[in-house]
Amino acid sequence: MASLTRNVLLTFLCVLLGFACFSNAQLSANFYGTSCRNLQTIVSSAMRQAVNREPRLGASILRLFFHDCFVNGCDASILLDDTATFTGEKNANPNRNSARGFEVIDTIKTQVEAACPNAVSCADILALAAREGVVLLGGPSWAVPLGRRDARTASQSAANTQIPAPTSSLSTLLSMFSAKGLNARDMTALSGGHTIGQARCTTFRTRIYNDTNIDAQFAATRRATCPSSSGDANLAPLDIQTPNRFDNDYYQNLVARRGLLHSDQELFNGGSQDALVRSYSTNDAAFRSDFAAAMVRMGNISPLTGTNGEIRRNCRAIN
Repeated sequence: MASLTRNVLLTFLCVLLGFACFSNAQLSANFYGTSCRNLQTIVSSAMRQAVNREPRLGASILRLFFHDCFVNGCDASILLDDTATFTGEKNANPNRNSARGFEVIDTIKTQVEAACPNAVSCADILALAAREGVVLLGGPSWAVPLGRRDARTASQSAANTQIPAPTSSLSTLLSMFSAKGLNARDMTALSGGHTIGQARCTTFRTRIYNDTNIDAQFAATRRATCPSSSGDANLAPLDIQTPNRFDNDYYQNLVARRGLLHSDQELFNGGSQDALVRSYSTNDAAFRSDFAAAMVRMGNISPLTGTNGEIRRNCRAIN
């Protein structure tokens, strides 16, 4: 009876707080406490080797997790390769020629399978790897709720329509995050993930040539390596000062009109998020705390649990 009462109360609370709570009730930070005790050590060690080899991979893995969670939940669907009979998400517009780090997840999965066969999902490995990448670049840590299972399907069409584009307006960003159960503060904090990593010229060309809310010297610097009609794959740091260190420089850049993507600068452009951006730009601790909390909430978007989905043996293919 007590258990039934608890479940009823929990369900009621979840209804009040939004759909993301439903998934949170089924995940646990110590889910693999007996079935794979060394899981976090394995992931941490492999990510350290990867980031030491190429610091950008910390940002790449974080982006993979974001793009995974925004398409039918955090279910590792983004890791699936296309085949003659299966269309995955890797060639969707937001991922084609830009999503990267898949081989790092492959390496971790191989090591985890050797230690704990058929126990740990690719979705949970990706969630843990994203956290480790942030930590290794100087960012905050958080307890990652675990217990996700892997999707047997993917949706290229959903990837094309549900992942925010670098040209998005503030209202579009707010709407797209809200559709996933994330509020405006979550959106602004998660956007701070752009304090690390690189972007391709094609994603910011319009910003540096056409936008008016941009620092002139910054625009000139970026135009030097991003021509108006070529060089689509040329890279530029999302945070011009410290692209390999997780800090609040991203928000300082927005205040100075040095956001690289149009969607970045939309967070500080006379709109509803200006005050929060200014706060994060001077209070790194507040940003770190909010980012960690928002990562947990994003990781709770519609996971497959229980008997749903599967535990893939190879993250690139359905069993």
